[in-house]
Amino acid sequence: MDSVDTVAADNETSSGGEVPDGISPDARATWPHPDLIQSWLGDAEVDFELRPGDEVAVHDDPQAQAEARRFRDVLGCFGSGITVITTMSGDEPVGMTCQSFSSVSLDPPLITFIPARSSRAWPMIQRSGRFCVNVLAADQEHVSTQMATKGVDKFAGIDWTPGAGTGSPVIAGTLAHLDCTIHAVYEGGDHFIVVGRVEHLEQHGPDAETVEPLLYFKGRYRTTDS
Repeated sequence: MDSVDTVAADNETSSGGEVPDGISPDARATWPHPDLIQSWLGDAEVDFELRPGDEVAVHDDPQAQAEARRFRDVLGCFGSGITVITTMSGDEPVGMTCQSFSSVSLDPPLITFIPARSSRAWPMIQRSGRFCVNVLAADQEHVSTQMATKGVDKFAGIDWTPGAGTGSPVIAGTLAHLDCTIHAVYEGGDHFIVVGRVEHLEQHGPDAETVEPLLYFKGRYRTTDS
């Protein structure tokens, strides 16, 4: 087995699964330590499966802690909407809260979201090859929190229907959804940068333009009025 094959085998063993398409099998050698990057990101991201705003302490060094806190505080100044990424794993719905969502291209229609490598939902999304981005409304803070919590039935009490494009769950009461197939996956430290091709999208309800979005800013949920 040559060196590239050896590293690829090590990657598969240590990550608990195959290296995603589009990712170099020998790239792990250049990755920063996951604890270091997680300490930087902390509560600036919501796509890991913790409650938004939870602290992740990994350093005993006061200077490193201060630098990580400053990094989180600066990133927290960028307000964003909140989405829930969903798919089907067999007959079971899968979901994860994701703040790191953005449009990429109009032609072809592409979007991106950025799951943590530690995400339990991402491997199932990757295997299915498809997903739905649900854009949450201001009154759906409970949906975001539930989908970001470990050890619970994430879809308990959540009304959803299969999407017209891929069959991924479309959550009731959301502002809009985008049904996608996986277009490409890239490495981003301890996260993956997932590019999705939009197969179907829809704005919900006749009054959708007047419904307020759920926002996240400086470590807590907001609305346009708060």
